[in-house]
Amino acid sequence: MTRPAFPRSPRSLRLLVAATLLLAAAGIGRSAAAQQLSFTPYHGTGIYAVGEKIGWTVVPVAGQSAAAGAYTYTVKRDGLALLRTGTLDLASGKATIETSLDRPGMVLVEVRPPAGTAGFHGESKAEDGRVLLGAAVAPTKIRPSEPKPADFDSFWVAKIARLHAVPAAPLLTPGESGTPGVEWATIRMNNIDGAHVWGQLAKPAREGKFPALLILQWASPPYPLQKVWVTSRAAEGWLVLNVEPHDVPADMPQAFYDALPQIIKNYNTVGQLSREENYFLAMYLGDYRAVDYLAGRPDWDGRTLVVMGTSMGGQQSLAVAGLHPQVTGMIVNVPAGNDVSGPLHGRAAPYPNFDVARPEIHRAGVYFDANNFAPRIKVPSLVGMGFIDETCPPAGIWASFNEIQGRKEAVPMFDSPHNHMATPAEQAPITRRTTEWLDALVHGREPVGPSPTAAGPRS
Repeated sequence: MTRPAFPRSPRSLRLLVAATLLLAAAGIGRSAAAQQLSFTPYHGTGIYAVGEKIGWTVVPVAGQSAAAGAYTYTVKRDGLALLRTGTLDLASGKATIETSLDRPGMVLVEVRPPAGTAGFHGESKAEDGRVLLGAAVAPTKIRPSEPKPADFDSFWVAKIARLHAVPAAPLLTPGESGTPGVEWATIRMNNIDGAHVWGQLAKPAREGKFPALLILQWASPPYPLQKVWVTSRAAEGWLVLNVEPHDVPADMPQAFYDALPQIIKNYNTVGQLSREENYFLAMYLGDYRAVDYLAGRPDWDGRTLVVMGTSMGGQQSLAVAGLHPQVTGMIVNVPAGNDVSGPLHGRAAPYPNFDVARPEIHRAGVYFDANNFAPRIKVPSLVGMGFIDETCPPAGIWASFNEIQGRKEAVPMFDSPHNHMATPAEQAPITRRTTEWLDALVHGREPVGPSPTAAGPRS
């Protein structure tokens, strides 16, 4: 897809818009039961020590024959640095893929079927016939590629002050929840530069004070928020707010979003050249305002305020949990935006895929890097990462996880790609732990954890 030239600013964009673990049996990866080959890792957890031999045993699946010709593979460190290539010799009925790392990091193996064949049969997560395999090496020792800017904290203090100079002026519009015992409304609040925060709010339809939950959204061109995302949580006892990442209403017909200008559909390119104009500035500040709103409501219990999100929603969660002192917990799955400088240091780029090879984009982008908010997070945190995720590479997520200063739990998913490309079984570890954490938190209990793979706070 061709990207437009860099728009001048998010403000000009708004004017334009306004004008118009591990559950795989026996450690077999990539839906192997339906493919010609199965891949069994040497370690069922997918986690190895520095210098330890990392490997997979490869055999044809019972009842199937491997395609004629050479299966080729590549091995990369941190999804980018090529370590080796090879072919699989299955003449004996078995082959191996082996490597090792001399430092903490992630291993990504890509296996391709013989040229001219239809690819791996059955349910394959890679649309082009590939199979991906992943492993972690001393993952609790992975660190960010670069230190945060010296003025990172002062930059955000100034931006929050700028936000607080704008009256929030929340406007609630009640509507039918469709769920017995739950109240629902849309909400609009003011943001910086004439922008707005749009979302939906739900709560139990009874008197009382409730724990609060802020749900932040994944990446995509603008889309409507689904009512059930908040009403289902309100039915569990939460006061829940779900906000749009974009400056558009949250409850319009799909045709409205389809008709939006192309620029907003490539929003991750907007304002890349300046930290003052970057699209994520207003997004993060809108999330901060959402926490302010929840914490200021008289029906908040004053004790529990959790932020939660997947992919770009996880990116936003890391930012607001690092910025807002009233956040008390965080749950993120395959969060985006971790280690945006990675491509300059041999790591694959995370969404939003800033072109950090351009110095001006690099200088601006680091102010929105989730890695740089993580050391400020001192609340219980649950973090899920997929070992074969090419959208939000796991090395950067581990780097953020290791910087978090509060009690934390990692949920490694060694056979999972990014959430929307994964099967429910591959995402089951984070789905299960999220459910368990939310159940504990809504009832005032401490969530169980941390996991055996979790790293302690840095001294």
